[in-house]
Amino acid sequence: MNGAPVRLSIQQFATRTGLSADTLRYYEKIGLLRQVARDASGYRVYGPRDLEWVGFILRLKDTGMALDDIIRYADLREHGETTLAARQALLETHAAKLRARLARDSEHLAALQAKIELYRRQTSP
Repeated sequence: MNGAPVRLSIQQFATRTGLSADTLRYYEKIGLLRQVARDASGYRVYGPRDLEWVGFILRLKDTGMALDDIIRYADLREHGETTLAARQALLETHAAKLRARLARDSEHLAALQAKIELYRRQTSP
């Protein structure tokens, strides 16, 4: 490669992120993807920073953060370093919810495993 920045079309970006082109357009519409570059023909082009940002959005979604909170985070991010404390607080709140969910899920898993073990004992000769 000649050192030029990676520029991906919307279809290439969709393939890399696992999202559909329609979802990417929707994310742009609701403000999750901002300042998406365009080529000379007006087509969207995405770069490494976009990949990193969408990866973070997907992580937040996968961990159960509400879309409204992700949009709030994106709004704060757009305003730069003056919002670092607010972004940290938002992530800390989400992390606390995630820890509570993991603890609850761990209890559920233990109960299921106990039931499975009960069935194993009852069905073993």
